[in-house]
Amino acid sequence: MASDNSELSGIQKAAVLLISLGPEMSSTVFKHLKEEEIEDLTLEIANTRSISPQIKEDVINEFYEICLAQQYIAEGGIGYAKELLEKALGVEKALDVIGKLTASLQVKPFEFVRKTDPSQLLSFIQDEHPQTIALILSYLSSTQAALIISALPQDEQADVAKRIATMDRTSPDVIQEVERVLESKLANLVNQDYTQIGGVDQVVEILNSTDRGTEKHIMEILSIEDPELADEIRKKMFVFEDILLLDDRSIQRVLRDVENSELSLALKGSNTEVQDKIFHNLSSRLADMIKEDMEFMGPVRMKDVEDAQQKIVNVIRKLEDAGEIVISRGGGDEIII
Repeated sequence: MASDNSELSGIQKAAVLLISLGPEMSSTVFKHLKEEEIEDLTLEIANTRSISPQIKEDVINEFYEICLAQQYIAEGGIGYAKELLEKALGVEKALDVIGKLTASLQVKPFEFVRKTDPSQLLSFIQDEHPQTIALILSYLSSTQAALIISALPQDEQADVAKRIATMDRTSPDVIQEVERVLESKLANLVNQDYTQIGGVDQVVEILNSTDRGTEKHIMEILSIEDPELADEIRKKMFVFEDILLLDDRSIQRVLRDVENSELSLALKGSNTEVQDKIFHNLSSRLADMIKEDMEFMGPVRMKDVEDAQQKIVNVIRKLEDAGEIVISRGGGDEIII
């Protein structure tokens, strides 16, 4: 083992930290690591023979400082963290900690924007180019982005949604320029790796959080302008497990349009919570029959299960479009009495 903390590699420091924490706390940390990371750390711990009290103290202090910096960044961005760390650790040490953090943890751009009230942010960005708006929304939580996209003019909503869905990689220079306009404090601290943002999954999350009217309008426009993209988004917008979002009355309405054989196959590959929800809304006789079908069905292909689940999802979407059922959403749909 090295005699100085600065001579240790990252994995050696991690091993020292876990040894210092003890087996119980270390096992909790392992639960959050990937399999290969656990293997590498376990090997490193096994090869660690002795640790001087000074090295142990240095590693723990470094870990504490990085945790402190990460907390400050989450509260107010890198500029805020740098200011507080300078007061606590001094200028040189603060820069060292921030440097390690931005290099290893890939601090997200637009952190300060994530702390901004969506209504204030809307007034700040609504006159920006749709591509700029799409870039910013890609870094926000789906709830924040949904509130903003719902408040945009209708002729811009689908355009912004499409740009998020088709966004792939954005260069650091572009991100820095947009950040410079929004918050000059972050411009010189952006991580230099190309950053993966946007994509279909992200626009699905946003649309799932908007009100039904906004979602419907955007999907109608996309269906005309880019039918393939609209179809890809539509397939991901409501998965079978989301049936838990339906109230009992809506589930009962859906089940009236579903074949028993399809239901048995769909439930074969679902979790216990979904199964219980469905069985709760069937008569005891029919529930027993479905359970019996599932038991005697034997092994089934995952594709067949997914096809059966998608058919039920299609029924749900059709009934929602017709106004016969209501899906509980995060965007504040009106309550129908």
